[in-house]
Amino acid sequence: MKAKDIHGMTNDELAAKLADLKEELFNLHFRHATGQLENPNVIATTRKDIARIKTEIRAREIKASV
Repeated sequence: MKAKDIHGMTNDELAAKLADLKEELFNLHFRHATGQLENPNVIATTRKDIARIKTEIRAREIKASV
């Protein structure tokens, strides 16, 4: 997911996407533990997407409070 895609999302969309990515990360960890995950790099990519979304949410909170 690109940062410019995240900038174009609304707060509700960001919250929904964050919840989806957290659930996906849980499932990826589970699949990795059972040996069913073919590409473990997907875990890192998902974690980075979560961080990007959290960063955007926090930036919006700071901007709203100023």
